[in-house]
Amino acid sequence: MIRPLPGSARKVRVSFFALILVLLPATAFAAPKAGPQAPAPNSANYGAYLTREVRSQLVLLPFYSVFDNLAYKIDGTKVTLLGQVVRPSLKDSAGKAVKSIEGVTEVDNQLEVLPVSGGDDRIRRAQYRAIYSKPSLQKYELRSVPPIHIVVKNGNVTLEGTVATQADKTVAGLAANGVPGVFSVTNNLRVEKE
Repeated sequence: MIRPLPGSARKVRVSFFALILVLLPATAFAAPKAGPQAPAPNSANYGAYLTREVRSQLVLLPFYSVFDNLAYKIDGTKVTLLGQVVRPSLKDSAGKAVKSIEGVTEVDNQLEVLPVSGGDDRIRRAQYRAIYSKPSLQKYELRSVPPIHIVVKNGNVTLEGTVATQADKTVAGLAANGVPGVFSVTNNLRVEKE
């Protein structure tokens, strides 16, 4: 049974919380400061700012996974989204996220929504296991968004992303080619250092 506190105990509790509010600095209640302002569109560092902001917004999308390939092209204040996604909602979310960036005036959302297919889903899972089970590639799996993206469309596999070495690219390609039921594998992985 819950009983109300006696009158004196309520006063002590109220006084304690009032004391805490007085002791907290005023900055604890201030509105959070906005991020850095966008440079002018015609300034020298605007392109770098926009590239950084677009990448940041895309990486933070909630359903962005290793089976999606998000790419973009920037032309002044216009951003063109390219690549492939498994979920239609991710295409919409990506467009809205990029449109919300200060300084972006137009978004051309050319993301392709991959067809729904149980066979492709099976291949995606098998590709993920084959690639990320290789000892030399396991280091990539630990990242929040693994850099080796596996795009599967109608039984055809395309590897997109960036790896550290040519050896890692080769191992990923060999692993992808070893999965049964795949019609073709295209290895578009880029190498950070030659």
